[in-house]
Amino acid sequence: MSKHTILVIEDDVKVRKFIVSTLEYNDYHVIESGTGQHGITLMNANNPDLILLDLGLPDLDGIEVIKVIRSYLNIPIIILSARTEDNDKVVALDLGADDYLTKPFSVDELLARLRANLRRSQNQSSEQVLSNGKLVMDPSLGVAWLNQQELHLTPIEFKLLELFMMNQDKVLSYNTILKAVWGYYSDNIPALRVFVTTLRRKLEKYDEDHNYIQTHVGVGYRMIKIEG
Repeated sequence: MSKHTILVIEDDVKVRKFIVSTLEYNDYHVIESGTGQHGITLMNANNPDLILLDLGLPDLDGIEVIKVIRSYLNIPIIILSARTEDNDKVVALDLGADDYLTKPFSVDELLARLRANLRRSQNQSSEQVLSNGKLVMDPSLGVAWLNQQELHLTPIEFKLLELFMMNQDKVLSYNTILKAVWGYYSDNIPALRVFVTTLRRKLEKYDEDHNYIQTHVGVGYRMIKIEG
């Protein structure tokens, strides 16, 4: 099996070297850059499988780099952000970033996020039936089951579940969810929280052992991929 190629765009030399050495030790092929413009050049030349992108770059802002990438490519982007960059983090996710890591992060967390995003990228397909562990749904039939029990969902809950199922292990910002589910711009985050809460309760009714929907405070939600 060929190695996955990871592009690391990070201006902090110490952080970048830590990431590069960690990935190379774990059998990834790594290319690296300390600036946004050079990173875009490397991306075009090497066609990486995933990009680790710092938001605070010295030339192009990380947000601008995401805009350039998403204008013609759909490869996974994981943001590297400081704890003080919550607003930029939300903007980045809305523009098409797939995930984020908050500095400082552990080796295990870095590798887990890489595996999850690479797996999701490889497994994206147009299959009608969606599944996550014992949770199964058929959007064309408008039906969902958990542990072979049919879930009785409202139209909004069904749309929410479908969105989460199609983006497993991916952080979805509040704005992304509101636009996808309601079909227009809305800032009614309290209403979204209510629907997510009721959806969680219906999932917990038939599976108390798994937390399917994870909250990312101030950012949005992620559906956890359930193994088995």
